[in-house]
Amino acid sequence: MQDKAVDDWIEALLRQMTPEEKAGQLVQLFEFEAGDPDIAAEVAAGRVGSILFVRDPAEIQRLQRIAIEQTRLGIPLLFALDVIHGLRTIFPVPIAMAASWDMQAIEAGQAIAASEARTIGLHWTFAPMVDIARDPRWGRMIEGAGEDPFLGSAVAAAQVRGFQGAALGTPGRIIAGPKHFAGYGAALGGRDYDEAEISESELRNVYFPPFKAALQAGAANVMCAYMALNGVPATGNRWLLRDVLKDEWGFTGFTVSDANSAYDLCEHNFARDPLDAGTRALNAGLDMEMSLLVKYSAFRHLPQALANGDITEADLNEAVRRVLTAKCRMGLFSNPYADLATCDVTLADPAHRDAARDAAERSFVLLRNEGDLLPLDRDTLASLAVIGPLADSARDTLGPWVFDHDLDETVTVLEGIRNKVGEHIRVDHAPGVSMIARQNPSFFDSLPGLEPAARVEVDDDAEIRRAVEQAKSADCTVLVLGEAQNMIGEAASRSSLDLPGRQQELLEAVIATGKPVALLLMSARPIDLKGAAPGAIVNIWYPGSQGGAAVANALFGEAVPGGKLPFNWPRSVGQVPLPYARMKSHRPDERNVRYWNEEGSPLYPFGFGLSYSKFEYSNLRTARPVIMLGETVDVEVDLANTGRYVAAEVAQLYIHQRHGSAVRPVRELKGFRRVVLKPGETRTIAFELRAEDLSYWSSASRGWVQDETIIDVYVGTDSAARLVTSFEVRSPEDQ
Repeated sequence: MQDKAVDDWIEALLRQMTPEEKAGQLVQLFEFEAGDPDIAAEVAAGRVGSILFVRDPAEIQRLQRIAIEQTRLGIPLLFALDVIHGLRTIFPVPIAMAASWDMQAIEAGQAIAASEARTIGLHWTFAPMVDIARDPRWGRMIEGAGEDPFLGSAVAAAQVRGFQGAALGTPGRIIAGPKHFAGYGAALGGRDYDEAEISESELRNVYFPPFKAALQAGAANVMCAYMALNGVPATGNRWLLRDVLKDEWGFTGFTVSDANSAYDLCEHNFARDPLDAGTRALNAGLDMEMSLLVKYSAFRHLPQALANGDITEADLNEAVRRVLTAKCRMGLFSNPYADLATCDVTLADPAHRDAARDAAERSFVLLRNEGDLLPLDRDTLASLAVIGPLADSARDTLGPWVFDHDLDETVTVLEGIRNKVGEHIRVDHAPGVSMIARQNPSFFDSLPGLEPAARVEVDDDAEIRRAVEQAKSADCTVLVLGEAQNMIGEAASRSSLDLPGRQQELLEAVIATGKPVALLLMSARPIDLKGAAPGAIVNIWYPGSQGGAAVANALFGEAVPGGKLPFNWPRSVGQVPLPYARMKSHRPDERNVRYWNEEGSPLYPFGFGLSYSKFEYSNLRTARPVIMLGETVDVEVDLANTGRYVAAEVAQLYIHQRHGSAVRPVRELKGFRRVVLKPGETRTIAFELRAEDLSYWSSASRGWVQDETIIDVYVGTDSAARLVTSFEVRSPEDQ
């Protein structure tokens, strides 16, 4: 239907609805166990408009039939699930995909996830998570794109395009729901769910841009944050949801709470009771409430709030209108049922696994490679020791936030290596130490139908001795260490960046053998290795269904690591937060403005990542030495592959504004290009700096400004780039 036809049809439907039916459309409930009679009863009574966490196609069909055939108006349900980095085919975790700096790969991966979700009857994902995260103690940084708003915005837009397609309702695509609006990644101390205190300047310059980029890419839903932002809970924050999101930005989609976050306005000591909580959330601009259980629904009290005069019929209708519009745009009124005959074919598509393997290869970050230990040479190796509690853990290879995966088809690192070398190289394996789940299991560890977290329990003393003997007898050791998948994610913040358990002891014991050691880190946050220096270090993140195959390709040079860190890697937890885009202050020498007991710089800077090949940058230039306010300037640099491998390099452009109406960071990412070069090839890399790239929100003027100033431009392989040029920005009046 055309826009006016959709609007007219929805208005006609609204006129038929009772307050109870309207409130029902704004309630979303979990179904934790298929066939739950309480959920079916709520659907039949018209008291629910959306269901989440259903993964069985037949159950989705059953509930949809109840909604359409047993309710007065036959309004279809929206089915949603956290499809974060894949449904059946699991891609690397989101921060790993951000480390690829490859927007085409990110978009393609989420398009595959969307196709698998839609084929089983799902319509909506609670992704992408676009929260900026500058404190690696926060577990949910795994779901985002790291610490930088420019990279985060690019990744957010790519994910939305992948999930949702060119327009809402594109066949084989689903509704994208960027989250958590806003500031959730700035929780105090990196403690999940804790409050966030963020200035408006930082909100608009750092935390808002990825959300704006997601909306510009077409995202039809936005999820609210759990926590209080500057003293007001995000789910009841009228400034966030109405003033900024809907009025200033013109968002026409619908908002949804995070699990129980409307009901929990009482827990915040913000609302006096559930009736007040529902009233405040709707008035603030919340359109749909997600509730773990019926008893935790605040929006079920909306008819009473309307009768009391605490909410207006216009506001209630507006929320319902936004939800019904999404259902209509997704085609649910005309075609509410999935074609189950296509499920098995889509979910088993081998092209999806190939894409997952390729994505993992693009995400790996080579942090250290002394003496060019990597890639390994199969022709000279007779034996390998593959050691570590994560080396053969299928569940950990996938990472958190997966719910419909297949462990039997997941390729672990050990399996990938053995498949690669066959009978030509002896491969020994020892877990080395125990890997036991964290002491306080999260909500997700107890959900029905999900396997428990993987556990490795051994006699650590005996196992370390066995691992050392294997390392001594092998030509090279591949150590796979890090964090179990349930040690990071929601409700999985950490006060330490150390390797859990006795992995540090294992690492140092294997290095002490004097044999070559390649360390693969399976994690999504920086890890403090306490100065231990194996020959090579590769951050493989949680690489997904084909992770082990991708790792094997990278180890033996069939894939060349080209990923770059999406965050600063601190030397110790005492440095955090340590954003690269810091402000200069009283003393320009950073050693005097940080800590006296260790260097102030990160161990690895934002954007860092080595390659098996070598790259050189030269001849950085701008098209003009002077531009006027509002104009664009072109920047070019020559990039040469001076090494021996065909390889990808991410050329990065940073700016620094020397003076203006407010202090600006020492470096800000404003452009990047991932390019593949052959050995000996040189290419000119072009960037464009627009007026919006040179503008910022100033607390001095309480608005967006572009200053007359001098801009320094740095281009190189990471945020510590030294190749620099500059240009001046003038007002036309100065000519």
